[in-house]
Amino acid sequence: MSLPHAILTALLEKPSSGLELTRRFDKSIGYFWPATHQQIYRELAKLEKSGFIRPLPRQPSRGQKREYEVLPAGRDELTGWVARTEDPRAVRDPLLLRLRAAAVVGSQGLGAELERHLGLHQRQLAEYLAIEERDFSDPGPSAETRLQHLVLRGGIDLERYWISWLTEALPEFRDR
Repeated sequence: MSLPHAILTALLEKPSSGLELTRRFDKSIGYFWPATHQQIYRELAKLEKSGFIRPLPRQPSRGQKREYEVLPAGRDELTGWVARTEDPRAVRDPLLLRLRAAAVVGSQGLGAELERHLGLHQRQLAEYLAIEERDFSDPGPSAETRLQHLVLRGGIDLERYWISWLTEALPEFRDR
């Protein structure tokens, strides 16, 4: 149920059209909660039907997109969701399962895949660090900005973890 909450969050930050939300997801929320264009539009329709959002009162002219805003019921839903208790989810990564399978069927080709993953994580880390430098260099940020930075720091730390783990795992495949 997190995609609707991600959309409510984004709309509370700034009323937007579906297209604008898609673009914003690609630049921020999508790093940790990805969604396709179709998923976003489908959720917008559900959120509107549930009375959580509505199109902004102005009527778009031909070619303009409808922008949505969050209604009090949507804010209440998001506030309740933030306060809920939820256990951490188990890591569900196909690469880890493939390593386990390699222990019984052999690891042919898996070393190259680990190298590829290492490169992907290194690039993602570089992107996150560039975002951090660009968006969070203000020495006196607001409470909202500090929380957004914490989310980014979580992403940075996860990428560093994967880089460290892959660097540790790769010698197992180079020696074979």
